[in-house]
Amino acid sequence: MDYQESINRLLGLVDHERAQPALPRQKRIYDLRRMEILLGRIGNPHLAVPAIHVAGTKGKGSTAALCDAALRAAGCRTGFYSSPHLHSFTERLRLDSQPLPKDKFARLVADLWPHRLWVERHCDEGPVSLFEFMTVMAFQCFEREKADFQTIEVGLGGRLDATNVVRPNVAVITSVSLDHTAILGDTLEEIAAEKAGIIKPDAATVVSPQRPPAEGVIREVCRQKEIAPILVGQDVTWTAGERDAAGQSLTVKGRLETYELRIPLLGTHQLENAATAVAALEVLREQGYDVTPAAIAEGFARTQWPCRLETLSDSPRLVADGAHNDYSVATLLDSLPDYFPYSRLLVIAGFSRDKSVDQMVGRLAEKADAVFVTRSRHPRSVRPALLADAFRQRGVTNVAETATVEEAVAHARQMAGPADLILVTGSLFVAAEARETALGIEPELYPDLLPPDLKSSGGV
Repeated sequence: MDYQESINRLLGLVDHERAQPALPRQKRIYDLRRMEILLGRIGNPHLAVPAIHVAGTKGKGSTAALCDAALRAAGCRTGFYSSPHLHSFTERLRLDSQPLPKDKFARLVADLWPHRLWVERHCDEGPVSLFEFMTVMAFQCFEREKADFQTIEVGLGGRLDATNVVRPNVAVITSVSLDHTAILGDTLEEIAAEKAGIIKPDAATVVSPQRPPAEGVIREVCRQKEIAPILVGQDVTWTAGERDAAGQSLTVKGRLETYELRIPLLGTHQLENAATAVAALEVLREQGYDVTPAAIAEGFARTQWPCRLETLSDSPRLVADGAHNDYSVATLLDSLPDYFPYSRLLVIAGFSRDKSVDQMVGRLAEKADAVFVTRSRHPRSVRPALLADAFRQRGVTNVAETATVEEAVAHARQMAGPADLILVTGSLFVAAEARETALGIEPELYPDLLPPDLKSSGGV
């Protein structure tokens, strides 16, 4: 099986990331039995490698990437599982902080495919989803490659997420806010309860600063499981240092050491994520792993996590950020002037229809001098005409509709002066396509997954 065939097979699986679920996920997935059966057939590789398990609404990917980079700098062979990908499926499975080579990716699909077929034919557990299969791929890969540590990012929620079969050395819950409300619940309390489902009685737990409703739920789950959580902002604190368009410095006062750090990730929220990663890594040090302050500093300085306040080009400056809910967009807009002085703000905006589109439009409309509405190739993307109307209703008069992200970037560059800032946001998929345009990256294209109207018009 070659790489393209492996992708074709994966795309034939049920994909809850790209399909709009007809029922809340809890109505379709009652437990993790299907994952347990599939993993049991291949020897439970998820239990073979020490793990950090990271859940949350905002910051989980950045926090996980910081942990992975620090472990790598400490001399560990590392596995890192995250989703979604920006440009290629191989990004989801990383060895030593690099995407898995295509030949190894294809071999994993080929080796695991018969086990997936067996589960579906012999167990009354329903079909294996794309995310479940890829999660099994990650666990198998990291055991096969003899990883010393694996950092596992939750896909959605926590309690019923396919990754929640892992038994981590430390569980991490980053900032919780409203997102995926149709699936996880309409309130912070409901969403926090889903995230807190990763807390295990025998694993240390690190919790980022939370709003009171979420904090109360997480603390109660910790109490029930007799866990004393490590609270970032109380047990581990941070102080901001110098910052510029290339990165920022901070001092983290941990429970074991004080760390002088610099990270290339921008935004005040990344300081919180860095402190959260330090808290998790200190737990590993207490467990006997040689994660020194020097390794943490080196790893953090080298961390790469694209499409998070990432500068793609200069003069005019083009910045991409995958913020995709109300809280994230508000945080992004508050952070922009601290890192990028600008004359006018030109926004390229595209959203997925299962997100808080009205709220995000409202936030962006308050700050934007001009808006270029667009859409990604994702089948849940909102049509530009609908977005244009939404921005105009919010009082934005300078609104242009564009059919593709590439077209939006071209038009924004034509309008922008050298002192202006072009911001691409509203969806990680839109941000990724801007990155492909600006950096000349050839993406993987999945024609069968295009939005219906783009299919009928011959694609993008």
